[in-house]
Amino acid sequence: MQWTEEAERVRLRAAALALDGGDKPDSKKDVFADLGSPVSPLRMRATPSSSSSSAGSANNAAEAAGGGSRGGGGVRRTHSGELAAESNPPRPPGHQRSGSGPLIFSGGVSSSSSGAAGSGGGGSSTASSPHPNVLPTRSICSSGRLAAAPRPRPRPDVLGSGTGHYGHGSIMRGGGGGAMATPARSSVDSSRNPASFPLESLQEVTRAGNEWYKQGRYGEALRHYDRALALCPDSTACRGNRAAALAGLGRLAEALRESEEAVRLDPASGRAHGRLASLCLRFGMVEKARRQLMLAGNVNGSDPAEWQKLHEVESHLGKCMDARKTGDWKSALREADAAIANGADSSQLLLALRSEALLRLNKLEEADSTMTSLLKLDTTSLSSMSTKLSGMVADSYIHVVQAQVNIAFGRFDVAVAMAEKARLIDPGNAEVGMVLNSMKLVAQARAQGNDLFKAGKFAEASIAYGEGLKYEPSNSVLYCNRAACWSKLGRWAKSAEDCNEALKIQPNYTKALLRRAASYAKLERWADCVRDYEVLHKEHPSDPEVAESLFHAQVALKRTRGEEVSNMMFGGEVETVTSIEQVRAAVHSPGVTVLYFMATMNHQCTQITPSVDALCAEWPSVNFLKVNVDENPMVAKAENVRIVPTFKIYKDSARVKEMICPSLHILRYSVRHYAVSNS
Repeated sequence: MQWTEEAERVRLRAAALALDGGDKPDSKKDVFADLGSPVSPLRMRATPSSSSSSAGSANNAAEAAGGGSRGGGGVRRTHSGELAAESNPPRPPGHQRSGSGPLIFSGGVSSSSSGAAGSGGGGSSTASSPHPNVLPTRSICSSGRLAAAPRPRPRPDVLGSGTGHYGHGSIMRGGGGGAMATPARSSVDSSRNPASFPLESLQEVTRAGNEWYKQGRYGEALRHYDRALALCPDSTACRGNRAAALAGLGRLAEALRESEEAVRLDPASGRAHGRLASLCLRFGMVEKARRQLMLAGNVNGSDPAEWQKLHEVESHLGKCMDARKTGDWKSALREADAAIANGADSSQLLLALRSEALLRLNKLEEADSTMTSLLKLDTTSLSSMSTKLSGMVADSYIHVVQAQVNIAFGRFDVAVAMAEKARLIDPGNAEVGMVLNSMKLVAQARAQGNDLFKAGKFAEASIAYGEGLKYEPSNSVLYCNRAACWSKLGRWAKSAEDCNEALKIQPNYTKALLRRAASYAKLERWADCVRDYEVLHKEHPSDPEVAESLFHAQVALKRTRGEEVSNMMFGGEVETVTSIEQVRAAVHSPGVTVLYFMATMNHQCTQITPSVDALCAEWPSVNFLKVNVDENPMVAKAENVRIVPTFKIYKDSARVKEMICPSLHILRYSVRHYAVSNS
């Protein structure tokens, strides 16, 4: 077989296509750009210029024709004219050599290179040869890309005949019979559906994943990145892509671990260090984020924006801790919010500081909501934080705040359990020990008080609850429980006082509000009583007991003011009027009156009438009257009503609102507005 220059050139191009030039796709000129997005698709291998390739091929062909070897690692010809490697056989997938990244295989041809080959044996180059007697099935253009070509008819012993031209056919996929689809190297139209991409190579899988990522479909992107990682598990780029998709899905702990693995695989990757720094900052790991930014800066230069974010988070965190030491809870809350806004949005420590500040500011619902957000954070298998607050380990402090929030809401057993966890983490800390002891004493006092209350020993129960308040003076549950004891003992003023204390700590404490309203009723403080019941009625409009209590309190209040209350009736139906005199008497009565003009056969009236009946029951202090315009046309004419349904609202003899065919929402809002303002 005649060894030709063309054959050698094709062999070198096939080897170049298989080289892992795309294992490190991160651009050194932009380390921190788009840290939250996947890295660029794995790049195709750079193709040597035609002139250099031809020259190299000519030299190599001359050496091969003379039977010489290059650097002791060249190729030899067999008696049949086939090419066989004398040394450095093809490495299996995943094999890694010092000085190069993991191999990325594209089709059935693989190659690796440890140095540039020279004509004088100063370098070495090895490449795996095609399987013997396997014809390439596609042509290789001068640009290095595979071009479609008609499949040649099989000819007997083409390679051995000395008449064939090696490299003018198609490259078989792994020695099989199908042609390998080569991924296009041009940019992909973002509007194209990634699902339509032919996923036949690592590059295509990665490109499809990137397209899903651009569309915000992180789950689909992750599925493709997982497939790419399976093809090349030691690729820094694949690890970085997967980390970006996981971060998009909110699985930050997994993203952090993937980024750490990417840095381990390629310590020289600036993008990998930058992504890891960004994730560390989100978790509030300031020192670790700083180390990664320094490493990234050594590779590609520092990014001022990333350093600024780090400095802002560190500054606000320090100020928050200082404010906590002095008990300046407003400042502590402000600084914690600023640190979170500057990037540390998944920091358990900052969320715990925020929750404690809210708790001390008597914003219990927000404190509990913040703690719930903390517990939802994806922090599985993350290393423990070394930060300390007043000598307390950060992890222990987080459990202490959890205990405080739980005990504020009456979850005493959970609070003790959290305090015990804090003690296990930081057994030598005196503050943790004091918190645990206090939690146990408060829980014990509350349990004892409950037992005495159930036994009817209300005086003893009040003393037990008082003991608990000595250890936890800002516990609204204990105040409310003691108020119940005072109510049973008929000491209404003391009951109202304890309810006031409970409501100072927890303003939306429904049980304390109910007990205070009942106490005000016993003390005949009707204005205060009506005010509390109105708040309760707004929060629980369908509660019949609250509605009835409000009605009776309103009647009592009107009576003390000397107002007429004989026409007020709780839970009655809408009164039907048949004369102009009845209408005039109703609208001139004190309070709020709603006149409903309707017709029996009108469709809109049929639909809204049940809602009017419900409003009458919901607001017993409001007078509801209805006028059937078909049966009483003179009343409708006197009120100038031409369209039904029509509603007129009167307050203290003056018409304040008129609505023609209103929606149920507007009707309900209007009735509620004037009913509340009246009382």
